[in-house]
Amino acid sequence: REVTEKLEEALMIWIKQIRQVLVESEQMRRETGDIGPSAELEYWKSRMSSFNSLLDEIKSSRVKKIISILQAARSKTLKQWKELDGNVTIAANEAKNNVRYLYTLDKFFGPLAIASPVMMEHVPSLMNAVCMIYCMSPHYNTSERMTSLLLKITNQMINTCKTYLHEG
Repeated sequence: REVTEKLEEALMIWIKQIRQVLVESEQMRRETGDIGPSAELEYWKSRMSSFNSLLDEIKSSRVKKIISILQAARSKTLKQWKELDGNVTIAANEAKNNVRYLYTLDKFFGPLAIASPVMMEHVPSLMNAVCMIYCMSPHYNTSERMTSLLLKITNQMINTCKTYLHEG
């Protein structure tokens, strides 16, 4: 019983920490007004890495042993744990999925950043790729996500045009 209580205390600390990570991951991102689309890809890559690391820890043998002991003891804290485990898995899958889709745009980011009006020839293909992401992605097809992405693409185009005008 004493061991079970200690393990439940540890689990509750982990639950609190994981909840904090999940809450922070859902907070509004603060970005500069002229940030380009490659920042979107980097954001999701970073988020994917963070949640995959968290999943690795949750799935570690040490944690599995503690969970199995608490299951044997019929601990009530496991309900919260299972819910959080599911939420972390969902967040990790979302980030992985978003990275996969955003990588399809990566080939456009270089030409978009070249300080030349030639970038305009890539815009139709880029918009087709964005449309494909909107239609196919189970997580990236929200107004909020698309607005953020299109704003960053527009920022990059504006920055590229400004550079072209200043150099020309």
